[in-house]
Amino acid sequence: MTKKSDTNVTRWWWVRHAPVPSVVGTIYGGNDVPCDVSDRDSFRALAGALPADAVWLTSHLSRTHKTAQAIREEGLEFPAPIAEEHLGEQSFGDWQGSTWDEMEARDPETFRQFWETPARSRPPGGESFADQIARVSGVIERYTADHTGRDIVAVTHGGTIRAAMAHSLGLTPEGAMSFSISTLSVTCLEHVQGGLLRGRGGAWRIVRVNAPPHAVTPLVKGGH
Repeated sequence: MTKKSDTNVTRWWWVRHAPVPSVVGTIYGGNDVPCDVSDRDSFRALAGALPADAVWLTSHLSRTHKTAQAIREEGLEFPAPIAEEHLGEQSFGDWQGSTWDEMEARDPETFRQFWETPARSRPPGGESFADQIARVSGVIERYTADHTGRDIVAVTHGGTIRAAMAHSLGLTPEGAMSFSISTLSVTCLEHVQGGLLRGRGGAWRIVRVNAPPHAVTPLVKGGH
């Protein structure tokens, strides 16, 4: 059962998963690759800043599950995260597991066409960033409606977080791609039911973007 709330602010805490050093230099995208959870200080900082009394989400990929578990192991008790496949990283299809140079050598013309509109082009057998924005937006709208007034922690991916910013802030795919999202960083966005001036509908506001773990502090509902 969804917990009742006395606030009209739904706060999304977007956490990017732990580093994936085993695939440095390749485009791993939607592949299920292992992550490194040895940085216990960072997980301890996240455990001290993230809300326990929240709806917790991950994608379907194991690196997000392991990151959430590492936060739990540093002392933060929270409900079992819900795995949402639509919060997964952008799929690069046939290009996953390759370097950019390998992609170009394999199919120079397709590679050239992709880079003409990289935010909207689909790699062979994959999806565009615009496609990712569309599927992530559906999850955001659903959980914001179903859990109005709650904190929602989503342990996901760099592309997923950029997609969330595109949806929440009305950015173009090209504009959202300009943000840098580091591993274990926190991006916090708030949806205000009724809008910032308490009118109709709703509005989004930025609390923080790409904050490193040790710079994240707990927030009070309605605070800035």
